[in-house]
Amino acid sequence: MSTHHPIAVVGAGLGGLTLARVLHLNGIESTVFDLDASPTARSQGGMLDMHEDSGQAALRAAGLHDEFRAVIHRGGEAMRILDQEATVRMADDGEGGTRPEVDRGVLRDLLLGSLPDGTVRWGAKVTGVRALEDGRHEAMFADGRTITADLLIGADGAWSKVRPLVSDATPAYLDLSFVEAHLLDADTRHPESAAVVGNGMMFALAEGHGFLAHRTPAGSLHVYAALRTPADWATSGPIDFKDIEAAKASLLEHYEGWDTRLRALIAEADGEFVARPVHALPVGHRWDRVPGVTLLGDAAHVMSPFAGEGANLAMLDGAELATAIAAHPDDIEKALTVYEQALFPRSEAAAAASAENLDLCFAPHAPQPLVDQMAFYRAAAETAMANVTD
Repeated sequence: MSTHHPIAVVGAGLGGLTLARVLHLNGIESTVFDLDASPTARSQGGMLDMHEDSGQAALRAAGLHDEFRAVIHRGGEAMRILDQEATVRMADDGEGGTRPEVDRGVLRDLLLGSLPDGTVRWGAKVTGVRALEDGRHEAMFADGRTITADLLIGADGAWSKVRPLVSDATPAYLDLSFVEAHLLDADTRHPESAAVVGNGMMFALAEGHGFLAHRTPAGSLHVYAALRTPADWATSGPIDFKDIEAAKASLLEHYEGWDTRLRALIAEADGEFVARPVHALPVGHRWDRVPGVTLLGDAAHVMSPFAGEGANLAMLDGAELATAIAAHPDDIEKALTVYEQALFPRSEAAAAASAENLDLCFAPHAPQPLVDQMAFYRAAAETAMANVTD
């Protein structure tokens, strides 16, 4: 059974939903296909900081900025950088910041709620795509269905099924793995861990490993233990992450000598650990214009999270692609050219910053390189503000 769609989007993440929302505001119909069985089939992850010139710009284009402001995590912009002795090397209370924090799941629900019923088709796992002789593209689903589309958009993440239509590139492992953990009801059940993390984001770093953690609006701690490890460590290495107590003991071996309050982020974790190897496409990834297909978000430029740009760029990609289509409704190739001409240099700059920041965070003498960089950013911001005031 096959159906035809003028615009088909693969992936109902933040980028694909922003695209669909801005198209809807411009009177253009699209259909979004997602492999999840429902909007609540899995956790959407932790907190995001929305950048003024990307994520927030996309929300304004989507007509949802006021609704976004109503659900931000007040005080969540606070940040602190610690060393392995839990000495605070830098602290910022976040007051006056321009990058509000929001729960990823809440933001996704906001976008979903802004779309007409039926825009997103759940339980639609794409298994392959191909170009047809008439210029359209076909997508095949796990349940045997197929669709055709005049415009096929890959918003389907790092391991995109749509990307091979335009590029042979695949994400490479960055010699870094995260192990995700949660400490629930932290102020009551884990007060020392809550105190060391603070009100927002915390980095605790040393050469080759560290912790990234943030407080959620519900009062839990969302933690990533970060380790320089071989490529197969997270998937087939020595740790059985389903055996919680054994995994705790094995992980803690990597943090010998660390302050007990930081080690508690592993030792007192609630529930299972999830290992997440970190991958990225090559910096400067781009492709030649292929009629009737394009990419956005991680499908186009997956990078490490150390520039904080992944979700922000995905949403900006979606908004700008929709805006280009609305501006050139009778010439989709012109729209895609306009979109990609802006996409490529923007994503290259972000990917380069992400790669540099990853190395900086786990360099010898960490966390000092990150402390120095944040001091540089703060001084530059203060200078810019002074110039505006003058």
